[in-house]
Amino acid sequence: MTADTADTAAPYADTAGRAVLETIRAYGVTAIFGIPGTHNLELYRPLADLGIRAVTNRHEQGSGYGADGWAQQTGLPGVVITTSGPGLQNAMSAIGTAFCESRPLIVLSPGVPLGAEFADVGTLHETKDATAMVGAIAEWSRRVSSAAEAVEAVHDAFTQFRAGRPRPVHIEIPLDVLEAPADVPAEARRPRPVPARVSGDAGALAEASRLLRAAKTPVIVAGGGAVDAAYEVTALAERLGAPVLTTLNGKGVVDERHPLSLGSNLRLAAARAVAEDADVLLVVGSKLGEAELWAPRLDAHGAVIRVDISPAQRDKNLTATVGITGDAAAVVAALLAGLPDGGSESRDIAAERAAIDAEMRETAPETVALAEIIAEALPDDAIVAGDSSQIIYMALGSVLRSAHPHSLLYTPTYATLGYGLPAAIGARVAQTEHPVLTVIGDGALMFCVNELMTAVEQHLDVTVVCVDNGGYAEIRQNEVDRGMAPIGVDLVQPDWAALATAFGATGRRVSSRDDIVTSIRAAIADGGVQLVHIPQHAL
Repeated sequence: MTADTADTAAPYADTAGRAVLETIRAYGVTAIFGIPGTHNLELYRPLADLGIRAVTNRHEQGSGYGADGWAQQTGLPGVVITTSGPGLQNAMSAIGTAFCESRPLIVLSPGVPLGAEFADVGTLHETKDATAMVGAIAEWSRRVSSAAEAVEAVHDAFTQFRAGRPRPVHIEIPLDVLEAPADVPAEARRPRPVPARVSGDAGALAEASRLLRAAKTPVIVAGGGAVDAAYEVTALAERLGAPVLTTLNGKGVVDERHPLSLGSNLRLAAARAVAEDADVLLVVGSKLGEAELWAPRLDAHGAVIRVDISPAQRDKNLTATVGITGDAAAVVAALLAGLPDGGSESRDIAAERAAIDAEMRETAPETVALAEIIAEALPDDAIVAGDSSQIIYMALGSVLRSAHPHSLLYTPTYATLGYGLPAAIGARVAQTEHPVLTVIGDGALMFCVNELMTAVEQHLDVTVVCVDNGGYAEIRQNEVDRGMAPIGVDLVQPDWAALATAFGATGRRVSSRDDIVTSIRAAIADGGVQLVHIPQHAL
């Protein structure tokens, strides 16, 4: 290829790859995350023509987490393109995360040609059974046999995301199908109508309304399934005068500065006690899992109303007195309609709030104090991507007061390392209205530090706040608590500021606590990719 032709796109047929991407674009998706490879080029070819931004991550795990950050800001599913074999396998942690956290994700990958399944003849990227591999952790994984089947799978994915529990899906397109003419009519590529929101069984709604009308000390717990029902949940809380607790995935469903909000603090016993002592506990869109509670279960003393889009979730971990299957916004709106106008007098929850705050500080006083300094530096409208780092789950997840959902991007259940930076990249690609940061531990950042190059390449404004506690501090403490000599947990550190500079970013070193706020604020104001290194042990 000569220099004259190197950047000239060759004409191409209307392939299955184009049909699939054209269908995805018709639903509103404007960015994909992934890495081009030998076998997936026909999925990349139409992107520029369709107006889809290609974000090339430095690892497919980062592609999955970038797509998740993008999805949380847009309300659309994230889309990842991998190549066959190792590229798809590299995305598996992100697929597992999307399943556990109920996030909408579409993963597209090429596969061996039709008729070559299980051949075991040593072809490039040969995999025993890629569809089964992903199907073991995704909501579903399909190997299609035609362009029409691939397009139909895309429609099925969007229907699931809109009408059911959002979870990841995988579409494997055999290489010969991917590169062949599509033969899919234009009308088949257009988006399907949005399914009607299901508001639940009338009898169950009536019984739930009766319980709520009679309640003296009702409490609401809102989970990730309630993020699209923020208005309705807030209105119901105000009508009932009921305090609201959220999971971390439900953080911000009710503005955490609202007088009735007790924040995303279910990990704390004082917060769980508020829910357990309710005479009527309304749980909206949460399975009340151990990873959110930091306890085996929530022991409710009163009646329990559970609202979930999935009937399989309604009795998990806590049996419902009344279970309602339906869309959270539609069900809560129906419950509101069943209550008298005027509302109840709001409970004074100052004592409960004080008990929660005291427990948070007693659990991790130094980490909470640092989190409060970091929070002071952040603009009110900042989007913060967290990671499975102590600074997040021991402190900032509680300290931050989120005004709306998806202000804190996090994975409390799957709790992998390496999520924060690529998720921040995805959030920034999705929008430029709000400043975007990731607050991440040094151990977690080493899982995804390569994505600094992605952020630089994409010309993004992203600030990385690296809280360095010398390695895997909690695991070190776990070892000590078991009578073990610490092993494998005290990590040698790079010069973080110099490393960021080597990537083309701006690195900053914090030498005292007094410098933290000014350093973070300066990083945000200066723009570009910034890394602020906070050596916690040296402050």
